[in-house]
Amino acid sequence: MDRMQRIKNLLKQNFTEFHIEIQDNSNLHAGHNKFDGLGETHILIKLKSIQEIKINRLEVHRKINQLLSTEYTNGLHSLEIKIN
Repeated sequence: MDRMQRIKNLLKQNFTEFHIEIQDNSNLHAGHNKFDGLGETHILIKLKSIQEIKINRLEVHRKINQLLSTEYTNGLHSLEIKIN
């Protein structure tokens, strides 16, 4: 299973109150420090609340980073999180 699918599965299991969109933005960083833009290393996560609920953005960020800690040790370089 690739990194994008692993991340999507983890987020769907833990954030059922959100619509989840994930993008691989690695290609946008090609050429930076001799990076080739491959490998699903730069990920954008967009969360949109399904219902009108109060969202603690800091707690959501912390939980996502905790869930993805093994991805960081296995090549994930950058994570951008947008919450609506």
